[in-house]
Amino acid sequence: MTDHQFGRFGIATGLDSSPHSLEAAQIAEDLGYPAIWLSGGPLPGLQTITDLVGATNSIKFISGVLAVVTYPAADVGATYADLQATAPGRFTVGLGGAHGPRPIERLTAYLDELEVPSDHRVLAALGPRMLELARDRSAGAFPFLITPAYTAQARQVLGPDKLLAVSHLVVLETDPAKARAIARDTISFFPTIPAYADSLERQGFSRADQAELPDHMVDALAAWGTPADIKAKLTEHLTAGADHVALNVITGITGPQPTAQWQALAPTLLTP
Repeated sequence: MTDHQFGRFGIATGLDSSPHSLEAAQIAEDLGYPAIWLSGGPLPGLQTITDLVGATNSIKFISGVLAVVTYPAADVGATYADLQATAPGRFTVGLGGAHGPRPIERLTAYLDELEVPSDHRVLAALGPRMLELARDRSAGAFPFLITPAYTAQARQVLGPDKLLAVSHLVVLETDPAKARAIARDTISFFPTIPAYADSLERQGFSRADQAELPDHMVDALAAWGTPADIKAKLTEHLTAGADHVALNVITGITGPQPTAQWQALAPTLLTP
């Protein structure tokens, strides 16, 4: 497995350039998290990445992910070059979102144009063809909503020397009904996206499972319980071959960053 100095556990979240977001990034850094994966949907623009790097001292940022249909390769390359000059090694370009027909070909053409070294870019990869592209054209893969069993399959495709960073849902709640309700609400959106529906089916979750979201499926895709319970679940990915797990903490409440949950989890997750 590779070492991209992201540590074992990082954070996946959506941030912008607001004072609250900048403060949340600073809190994550102060708690000792080594990396933040910036969710592409909530990201208002590339300037936010520059602002977040400037507001912190050492924590690494990875776009997780920039949609290639939204961000021109020239703009992404320029942002990377500027940050590499002022804060070397603190921004890794994560790409995905090649929607529409022929997504592999579209992403390949984008990579051909992108002036970012292959070892400083990663791809959101779910299916085997995308994992192969990540292996051949980037530092590695950043899949989301996968089980540890699928992590092991992804490692086989990537080989031993590529980065495998997994984003996993986390609910800091010990009541099973409450925890599963929060996780189920988030998971329910993804089967409506064809790439995720196909990925879930490859993992053994039938279309009926995807419609009903039974407990066993929710438990496989979201870690919940005490910090120790959550660490044990996330560690299954590391045992299966992942280098890094990014915690996507969900609370069932829209709005503030879950900094209290990051703080509660840090002593358990960031201690060997």
